Amino acid sequence: MTMITLALSKGRIFDEALPMLAAAGIEVLEDPEKSRKLILPTNDPAVRVVLVRASDVPTYVQYGGADLGVTGKDTLIEHGAHGLYQPLDLQIAKCRVSVAVRADFDYAHAVKQGSRLKVATKYTSIARDFFATKGVHVDMIKLYGSMELAPLTGLADAIVDLVSTGNTLKANHLVEVERIMDISSHLVVNQAALKLKQVPLRRIIDAFASVIPSGQ
Repeated sequence: MTMITLALSKGRIFDEALPMLAAAGIEVLEDPEKSRKLILPTNDPAVRVVLVRASDVPTYVQYGGADLGVTGKDTLIEHGAHGLYQPLDLQIAKCRVSVAVRADFDYAHAVKQGSRLKVATKYTSIARDFFATKGVHVDMIKLYGSMELAPLTGLADAIVDLVSTGNTLKANHLVEVERIMDISSHLVVNQAALKLKQVPLRRIIDAFASVIPSGQ
C-alpha cells in the first residue's frame, strides 16, 4: 500500500481544509484539538495527516516528511519554496500582511522625512522587500509572537504582521497603515513524491481543485 502523508497545521488552515479533503473522500478520524496524537488517521488507510507548526509545513514537504501540505503564501515566501510544486491557490485562510503602528505614531510623516524605522516582524523577507521598494531604511527586529507588544514597549516603531479582522490591533491601540499583500493558503507537493505516487496524489490535487470557489 502506498501511504500518502499530508502536512497540516492546527487552527484555521486545518478547519478550512477539511471540506476540501471531504471532496477527495478523505475524513480525518480524530479532532486535533482533543487528541494528543501528531499523526492522525483518516477513513482511507492509505492517507494520514501529520500536524506540524504552520512555519514547518514547507520544510516537511520539501524534505519528504510529508508528500503534500497546505500552507500560507506568507510562509512560502519566507521559506523560499525551494523544491516544492505549488499546483493550487486554495483560497482558504485568507488574511493580509500589513504594517501597523501605535495610534499616536505619525507613520506617513516618518516615511516622508526619511526616518530610519525599527520594524518588528517574523516576516523579515516580506518586510525587507516591501520597505526596500519604498526606499525606506529600516532596522529589522525578528520576533516570533506577541508582535503588538513591540510598538507599545518602544521596542519598535512599526510591526509587519498578519491581519485578519484587525480586532487585535484595535484592542492594543494600534492602527493598520499599509497593506503589503493579500494572503491565502496554497497546496504544496513534494516533487519526488509527485513522480513516485502520481496517481493517488493527482486524485487529491484534482479533488481540491474541484472545490476551489469559481472566479477566485
